[in-house]
Amino acid sequence: MRYRDTRFYGWTARFGLGARVGAAALLWFALVAALHLWVNREETGRTVLRMGYMPVISNLAAPLLDFASKDGGGLRFTAMKFSSFAEMGEALRNGSIDAAFIIAPLAVVLRRQGEDVRIVAIGNRHESTLVVRKDLPARSFADLAGRTLAVPMRFSGHFLCVKRLAEKYGIEDKLKIVEMPPPDMAAAMAAGALDAYFVGEPMAAKTIVAGQSRVLFYVEEQWPGFICNLVLVRGDLVRKHPEQVAALVQGAARAGLWAAGHVKEAAGIASKYWGTPRPIVEYALSTPPNRIVYDRYTPVESEIKELADAMARFKLISTADIRGLVEPRFAKAADMTGVTGFASILKPVRNAGRL
Repeated sequence: MRYRDTRFYGWTARFGLGARVGAAALLWFALVAALHLWVNREETGRTVLRMGYMPVISNLAAPLLDFASKDGGGLRFTAMKFSSFAEMGEALRNGSIDAAFIIAPLAVVLRRQGEDVRIVAIGNRHESTLVVRKDLPARSFADLAGRTLAVPMRFSGHFLCVKRLAEKYGIEDKLKIVEMPPPDMAAAMAAGALDAYFVGEPMAAKTIVAGQSRVLFYVEEQWPGFICNLVLVRGDLVRKHPEQVAALVQGAARAGLWAAGHVKEAAGIASKYWGTPRPIVEYALSTPPNRIVYDRYTPVESEIKELADAMARFKLISTADIRGLVEPRFAKAADMTGVTGFASILKPVRNAGRL
């Protein structure tokens, strides 16, 4: 059917061009609003909170929350896997996702670019590893001079850590640092394109278990309390739906506490979402034993400022101003009592109406 044959055209034809354009615009906005409501609700009528994540241990809460909220009522957490942090940042910017389990310095960059975003939680810590080719005769970071090392991106804590170590050992001009999406690193090393890579697990475990690499150091040996990924949301979600933010932060924190005591079960769930063999995920979660830190999830402004200062020093950003970026109140208010079975991850938020 042609547009001129439609009832809408017949009704608007009696008005001038400007009125018809305005009516069309109103119809378009109504359609967009309807679509927005549709994508944010399941057929059951449940409200959906869309979480972007990468398949790394610091983002373990995303698949756990998705799996825990599949059935029943209440808020539905939907985990959306990305192949790069840059894509995830753009998705948060344009509203395709509501929250991002994103690499920490990229949150600072988005804020510096004028985006209204808030850091509301920190992901699981001490889960990044620097591995080198098994045949490489390197025993310290200084031995990487003249070698090629991959990091997730320049806006990553891994890049900042590498730059600091390169300064310390005087090899700034002798180390080739390349940016590479974490899922591609294992294959790149297997193909001989990399001498080393520094990334969140289980990406390093893939080549360790395959016998292609060995550990040069664990991140906590060089940067105690290192922040790999954090939970970033838009400011309008905090203002309009603080109860959803509170549920997300509390659920993520409780998921970590549950995973700490149920490694095999957590590995089984994560492996299905990540597309990573379960033995590799379980190895990464348990090697060395008790390595992963699950209970330091509250964002602290001084830690984010340390990242921003390092970014400014290495000329990734012009200034280290992070005012308004850190929002710790949801993490501080999280109820961490009674984490027992898997279903207990989704405990109702206390005093949600006062947030």
